[in-house]
Amino acid sequence: MLQALLWAAGGTGFTALMTASGAAVVFFFRRHPSPVLQRVLLGFAAGVMLAASMWSLLIPAIEKAQAMGIPGWAPASGGSVLGIVFLMLMDRLLPRFAPESFHIHPSRSRAALLTLAVTLHNIPEGMAVGVSFALAAQSGDPGVLTAALALAVGIGIQNFPEGAAISLPLRQEGLSRERAFAVGAASGLVEPVFALLTVLLTGFVEPLLPWLLSFAAGAMLYVVVEELIPEANLSKGDHTGTLGVMAGFLVMMILDVALG
Repeated sequence: MLQALLWAAGGTGFTALMTASGAAVVFFFRRHPSPVLQRVLLGFAAGVMLAASMWSLLIPAIEKAQAMGIPGWAPASGGSVLGIVFLMLMDRLLPRFAPESFHIHPSRSRAALLTLAVTLHNIPEGMAVGVSFALAAQSGDPGVLTAALALAVGIGIQNFPEGAAISLPLRQEGLSRERAFAVGAASGLVEPVFALLTVLLTGFVEPLLPWLLSFAAGAMLYVVVEELIPEANLSKGDHTGTLGVMAGFLVMMILDVALG
């Protein structure tokens, strides 16, 4: 058990560090982004989240469910619906949590939803790493350990654009570079926490992973469709937002497929 905990802590420590590294991109912007760059950044964030919801969440959820003898569509659709409903409720409740802040700066509601969605996405990823290292410690098979390490490295590398996808839109909403970085980096800290909890509760948590992965996918899809893509395409005749979506989608798809 101790060995599995140490391995999981090391693996998800790397993934959290990569999230923080991506969030640190915000320090390279010396001035407030132009409207064109804002649309590109929002579009890029949308593309990253679209690809992550498919290749990092829904496809693994379907595969895990089928391996358990469950129809893959059941948790994929059911979990997604739960994630969408959850974010719809949060969309309504967020302004009530901090009325002055969100009424004066309505766009910060979008930034909060974006941060929440990516953080939710990181929870099942951390749990997946925890399960992988728990299985590696139990089996004692070097091949299983290698697979767990590859999973941690793959998730870590894909976390880089996700960290940037949080900090850059937060910066454009008026947060300081330091605060935008702190929020982006903090979104990755849930991975070590939930990886360690999963190692301790492997037998109870593993059957829920397909539902948790799909829940996070639904939450991310809601933010992309409801907030990011419309904001990235506010200017008619300007395709920069659309190009940003395509770029983000392709980058994240390549990372997921190449490192999956």
